[in-house]
Amino acid sequence: MTTAVDDELWSAVGDPIRRRMLDLLLTEGGGTATTLSDHLPVTRQAVAKHLGVLDRAGLVHGTALGRERRYEVDRAQLARAVAQLTAVGAAWDARLHRIKRIAEAIQQTREE
Repeated sequence: MTTAVDDELWSAVGDPIRRRMLDLLLTEGGGTATTLSDHLPVTRQAVAKHLGVLDRAGLVHGTALGRERRYEVDRAQLARAVAQLTAVGAAWDARLHRIKRIAEAIQQTREE
Protein backbone atom coordinates (compact mmCIF):
# COMPACT_ATOMS: atom_id res chain seq x y z
CA MET A 1 0.00 0.00 0.00
CA THR A 2 1.53 3.32 -1.03
CA THR A 3 -0.63 5.62 1.11
CA ALA A 4 0.34 5.70 4.79
CA VAL A 5 -2.58 5.08 7.12
CA ASP A 6 -3.21 7.82 9.69
CA ASP A 7 -4.80 6.20 12.75
CA GLU A 8 -6.05 9.52 14.16
CA LEU A 9 -7.77 10.32 10.88
CA TRP A 10 -9.35 6.85 10.69
CA SER A 11 -10.44 7.04 14.31
CA ALA A 12 -12.10 10.39 13.60
CA VAL A 13 -14.10 9.09 10.63
CA GLY A 14 -14.78 5.76 12.33
CA ASP A 15 -17.60 7.22 14.41
CA PRO A 16 -21.04 7.33 12.72
CA ILE A 17 -22.00 10.65 14.35
CA ARG A 18 -18.80 12.29 13.07
CA ARG A 19 -19.41 10.88 9.56
CA ARG A 20 -22.93 12.33 9.66
CA MET A 21 -21.47 15.66 10.81
CA LEU A 22 -19.07 15.67 7.86
CA ASP A 23 -22.01 14.95 5.54
CA LEU A 24 -23.97 17.84 7.03
CA LEU A 25 -21.03 20.22 6.84
CA LEU A 26 -20.42 19.31 3.20
CA THR A 27 -24.11 19.61 2.31
CA GLU A 28 -24.65 22.88 4.14
CA GLY A 29 -21.27 24.42 3.32
CA GLY A 30 -20.39 24.63 7.02
CA GLY A 31 -22.08 24.99 10.35
CA THR A 32 -21.81 25.54 14.08
CA ALA A 33 -22.22 23.12 16.95
CA THR A 34 -25.71 24.52 17.46
CA THR A 35 -26.83 24.14 13.85
CA LEU A 36 -25.37 20.64 13.65
CA SER A 37 -27.03 19.53 16.89
CA ASP A 38 -30.41 20.39 15.36
CA HIS A 39 -29.87 17.51 12.89
CA LEU A 40 -28.23 14.94 15.17
CA PRO A 41 -29.43 12.72 18.01
CA VAL A 42 -26.86 14.16 20.44
CA THR A 43 -26.55 17.31 22.51
CA ARG A 44 -24.80 20.48 21.41
CA GLN A 45 -22.03 19.71 23.91
CA ALA A 46 -21.51 16.26 22.37
CA VAL A 47 -21.41 17.85 18.91
CA ALA A 48 -18.76 20.29 20.15
CA LYS A 49 -16.64 17.39 21.42
CA HIS A 50 -17.02 15.53 18.11
CA LEU A 51 -16.02 18.71 16.26
CA GLY A 52 -12.90 18.85 18.43
CA VAL A 53 -11.96 15.33 17.32
CA LEU A 54 -12.54 16.21 13.68
CA ASP A 55 -10.55 19.42 14.09
CA ARG A 56 -7.57 17.62 15.67
CA ALA A 57 -7.61 15.15 12.77
CA GLY A 58 -7.56 18.11 10.38
CA LEU A 59 -10.88 17.20 8.78
CA VAL A 60 -12.59 20.46 9.77
CA HIS A 61 -11.43 23.96 10.62
CA GLY A 62 -13.31 26.42 12.76
CA THR A 63 -13.42 30.19 12.59
CA ALA A 64 -14.88 32.50 15.21
CA LEU A 65 -18.46 33.57 14.53
CA GLY A 66 -19.71 35.65 17.44
CA ARG A 67 -19.90 33.38 20.50
CA GLU A 68 -19.61 30.23 18.39
CA ARG A 69 -17.25 28.75 15.86
CA ARG A 70 -18.27 27.99 12.30
CA TYR A 71 -16.76 24.77 10.98
CA GLU A 72 -16.01 23.81 7.40
CA VAL A 73 -14.62 20.58 6.00
CA ASP A 74 -10.98 20.58 4.92
CA ARG A 75 -11.44 19.05 1.49
CA ALA A 76 -7.75 18.21 1.08
CA GLN A 77 -7.72 16.20 4.32
CA LEU A 78 -11.00 14.53 3.37
CA ALA A 79 -9.47 13.57 0.01
CA ARG A 80 -6.51 12.11 1.94
CA ALA A 81 -8.92 9.99 4.01
CA VAL A 82 -10.64 8.78 0.83
CA ALA A 83 -7.26 7.89 -0.70
CA GLN A 84 -6.34 5.90 2.41
CA LEU A 85 -9.67 4.08 2.36
CA THR A 86 -9.24 3.27 -1.32
CA ALA A 87 -5.71 1.96 -0.75
CA VAL A 88 -6.77 -0.22 2.16
CA GLY A 89 -9.74 -1.52 0.17
CA ALA A 90 -7.47 -2.43 -2.74
CA ALA A 91 -5.03 -4.21 -0.43
CA TRP A 92 -7.85 -6.27 1.09
CA ASP A 93 -9.26 -7.08 -2.33
CA ALA A 94 -5.85 -8.44 -3.34
CA ARG A 95 -5.59 -10.48 -0.12
CA LEU A 96 -9.05 -11.96 -0.57
CA HIS A 97 -8.29 -12.81 -4.19
CA ARG A 98 -5.14 -14.69 -3.08
CA ILE A 99 -7.14 -16.56 -0.41
CA LYS A 100 -9.74 -17.50 -3.03
CA ARG A 101 -7.04 -18.84 -5.36
CA ILE A 102 -5.53 -20.91 -2.52
CA ALA A 103 -8.95 -22.30 -1.57
CA GLU A 104 -9.68 -23.18 -5.20
CA ALA A 105 -6.31 -24.93 -5.52
CA ILE A 106 -6.98 -26.95 -2.35
CA GLN A 107 -10.45 -27.86 -3.62
CA GLN A 108 -9.06 -28.93 -6.99
CA THR A 109 -6.38 -31.05 -5.28
CA ARG A 110 -9.05 -32.81 -3.20
CA GLU A 111 -11.15 -33.53 -6.29
CA GLU A 112 -8.23 -35.19 -8.10
